[in-house]
Amino acid sequence: MIEYRSIAKTYDDGPAAVGDFSLTIPSRTTTVLVGSSGCGKTTLLRMVNRMVDPTSGQVLIDDVDVATREPVALRRSIGYVMQQAGLLPHRKVVDNVATPLRLAGVHKKEARERALVALERVGLEADLARKYPGQLSGGQQQRVGVARGLVADPNILLMDEPFGAVDPIVRADLQQQMLELQQELGKTILFVTHDIEEAFLLGDQVVILRKGGVVAQVGTPAEILASPADDFVSSFVGLDRGHRKLRIKEVDGQQVVVDEQGRPTGVLAP
Repeated sequence: MIEYRSIAKTYDDGPAAVGDFSLTIPSRTTTVLVGSSGCGKTTLLRMVNRMVDPTSGQVLIDDVDVATREPVALRRSIGYVMQQAGLLPHRKVVDNVATPLRLAGVHKKEARERALVALERVGLEADLARKYPGQLSGGQQQRVGVARGLVADPNILLMDEPFGAVDPIVRADLQQQMLELQQELGKTILFVTHDIEEAFLLGDQVVILRKGGVVAQVGTPAEILASPADDFVSSFVGLDRGHRKLRIKEVDGQQVVVDEQGRPTGVLAP
């Protein structure tokens, strides 16, 4: 479990990036922080592995304040996946994935074997392991990044807009694979995105943020859609747009789901 207790962060000579922020992230679930640029979501994520330290307040993992943990050791215990993968271009794919294990002192042979297993888990063929990142597509590079985040089998996985730099088709494929991996592995995932559709797809718990890390609403996707906290949330999640307001229409004896303009979006399953 990850817990934020009255967290605040102010950078030098700047406004508060995050105000008084508190949140509990349950174990073995996916929590998504979603909001526009400048809302503090990446700052909050990086507080978990001490890439950013708060100005005040505490971040706890299983009731232990991360401020009491040595930063490098803490980071090695937490998986981290970033936008555009952040791979080392001069190292082969297998060695990129094995890097967290090598830094933890795992022998090179074992580290490579575990890296190959991780690559297979994210749907990459073994022959890609011998290539360099520049020889892979953007989607393949992102899969390598996910494999590297998972290779050490961390309990916690931080994902900072990991699918934001790929095209929509690849992004949809990566999102579905993320759902499958989470169902299989049951990690505690903190995921950052600016895309509410992605947040609702992946999140067990969704946190909508205003500027400065102010929480607009926390809940499941269904709870937020059913009872938006205010006009800001309604607009942010698209309740003022037709594709969110659905109803049932009978067509030739079949129940069809249509949007606010009467355009069909699907059918009700039996």
